[in-house]
Amino acid sequence: MRTIVLGLGNELLSDDAIGILIARRIRPELNGSADVIESDQSGLSLLELLVGYDHAIIIDSISAGQDPPGTIIEMEPADLGHVMAPSPHYTGLPEMISIARELKLEFPDRVRIFAIKASDLETIGGEVSDQVFSSIEEVVRRIKELIQTWNLENLTVYHNL
Repeated sequence: MRTIVLGLGNELLSDDAIGILIARRIRPELNGSADVIESDQSGLSLLELLVGYDHAIIIDSISAGQDPPGTIIEMEPADLGHVMAPSPHYTGLPEMISIARELKLEFPDRVRIFAIKASDLETIGGEVSDQVFSSIEEVVRRIKELIQTWNLENLTVYHNL
């Protein structure tokens, strides 16, 4: 079973760096049980990173909703629905999954998204806000727990064959 932890964001845009920071924080704790990748890409360019994995965990900032900054929102791709794209060149995660399935690519069977509610996604060169930064340890804990659960489920299925 191959798992990828994909931390998304832009380190130049304050709270948008949170996915990258969490990826850096969790990498040494996973001891090779998952590949940890940092990326500032979006849309279809992420497809190349995800193909070939059985499971994927995506970490990113989010600006939508009324939740306070630092809130951790854990979801599946089905929870996202169709996103109204800002341009015809943009592809969201649900559309990317549909394209991968249509092309019969080896896309992860399981995808979990950890979205951290951001306070500021526009300040260039700004630091991650304290509220958002404080979510790091909880996200790391949840991801480690999820990977352990997936690994145990995989062992149980294999053992029962």
